[in-house]
Amino acid sequence: MSGRTHRCVTLAGSVVGAVLVALDGTVLTVAQPALQDDLGASLAQVQWTSTGYLIAVASLLVFAGRLGDRYGHTRLFGYGMLGFAASSAGVGFAPDIRWVIALRMVQGVCGALLQPATLGMLRAAYPAESLGMPIALRTSAIGLAAATGPLVGGVLTAHLGWRSVFFLGVLPAAAIAVLVLLVRDRAPSPEPRTAGLDPVGALLLAVALGCLVAALAALPGAGWSAGTVLLAAGAGTALAAFVVHERRAKDPLLSPALLASPAVATALGILLTASAALFGTLFTATYFLQDVLGLDPLGTALRMLPAALCMVLAAPLTPVLLRRCGTRATTAGGTLLLAAGVFGFGRLDTSASQLAISASAFAMGTGFGTVLVGATECLVRRADLGAAGVAGGLQQTAMNVGPTLGVATATTLLASGTDFVASMGVTLTALAVPLLVAGAVAIRLPGRTARRGSARARTETP
Repeated sequence: MSGRTHRCVTLAGSVVGAVLVALDGTVLTVAQPALQDDLGASLAQVQWTSTGYLIAVASLLVFAGRLGDRYGHTRLFGYGMLGFAASSAGVGFAPDIRWVIALRMVQGVCGALLQPATLGMLRAAYPAESLGMPIALRTSAIGLAAATGPLVGGVLTAHLGWRSVFFLGVLPAAAIAVLVLLVRDRAPSPEPRTAGLDPVGALLLAVALGCLVAALAALPGAGWSAGTVLLAAGAGTALAAFVVHERRAKDPLLSPALLASPAVATALGILLTASAALFGTLFTATYFLQDVLGLDPLGTALRMLPAALCMVLAAPLTPVLLRRCGTRATTAGGTLLLAAGVFGFGRLDTSASQLAISASAFAMGTGFGTVLVGATECLVRRADLGAAGVAGGLQQTAMNVGPTLGVATATTLLASGTDFVASMGVTLTALAVPLLVAGAVAIRLPGRTARRGSARARTETP
C-alpha cells in the first residue's frame, strides 16, 4: 500500500470520526424533549444522557491516548468506532431511559478511545511540518457538523422520531472503522512503544476529571450545594494525588518530555480558555436572542450561523498564516479576535441590530477556528510519535472540559443579577478577560523561525 493511500484513508478516518462525535452531541440536544416524552423520563434523567456521556469521555481521553501510543492509533480508532456504532444502535433500540443513560456512557467510553486517535493517526501519518492542513480540514468538518447538527436533528426527530438520530451515524461509523482497519500501514514504527500504561495514574486522573466534569455539570442547577462541593473536593484531592504519583512513577502517564515544553502547556491553556469563552457566550446568546429579543429557535440559529460558517472557513486558511506568521502571532491574533467578539456581544442590548449580532458572531467564529487549528497543530507537532496519543488526549480533554466550564461560569454569573442584559455584559466580560491573558501568554508559543527549525529537525515520516 502506498504512503499516499494510507494518508488519504487516515485523513478520511480522522475527519469522519470527529464529525460523527460532534454530530452526535448536537443532534441529541434537539431530540431530548421528544425522548423525554416518549420514555416518560424526568428532566434530571434526560440531562444524564448528556452528563453521563461527558463524564465517561472526559475521564478516559488521556489514558485512551496512551493506549493508542502503546498499541497503535489505527487499532484504537477502529475498535472505538465500532463500539460507538454499536452503542448508538443500542440507544436507538433502548426500551427505557435507564438503558439510554447506560448506553450513552458506553458510547462515551468508545468516544474516548477514538477521539485521541483521530489526532494520533494524523501525527503518525504526516510529517510534522505538514500537519497544519489535515488538522484544519478536521476542524472545518467539526464546525460544519456543529452548524448542521441542530437542523439535521430537528428534521429527523420531527419526521422519524428521536430514535432516528442515533441510527444516523451507525453505518458511516462502521464503514470507516472497517476501512481504516483494513487499509493499515504495515510498516514498522520508527519508535518502540515500550512504556508502561501507568494504570494508577490513569485511575487518579479519571477520578479527578470525572468529578470535575460532574461538579461543573451540576453547578448550573444545584449551585454550590453539598454534593457539588463534595465533587469539587474529590476532583482536587484526586488531582493532588495524581501529581504526587506522577513524580514517583517509573513510566508516568504524562510524559515529562511533553510537559517540559512551555508551548504544550500554553497551547492547552489557550484551548481550554477559548472553548470556555465560546460556549459560555453561545449559551448566553441563546437566552438573549430568545428571551430578550423574542426570536424563535430557528431565528436564533440563523443569527448565530455566521459563527459556525466562519469557523469552517477560517480553519483551512490558518495553515497559510502559520507558515507566514508563525504559531505565536497566528494563535495570539485568533485569541484576541475571539475576545473582541465575546466582549462585543456583551455590549448588545434590546436595540441590537442584525449587523451588530453578525459582527460579533463573525469575530467569534473566525477567532475560534484560527485558535483551534493553531494551538492544536502546535500541541500535536511538538509531541514525539510515542506520545502523540497522549497529546491528542490532552487536546480533547481541554475541548471537553472547556465548554462545560464556560456554561457553568455563564449560568452562575447570569443567575447573580436581576436584569439579564446587565448580567450578560458582566458575564461576557468575565469570559473575555481570560482570553486577553491567553493572547498575552501566547508569546510562549513558537514563532516563525522556531517553526522552520522544528520542521527541519522533525522530518521523520512513519
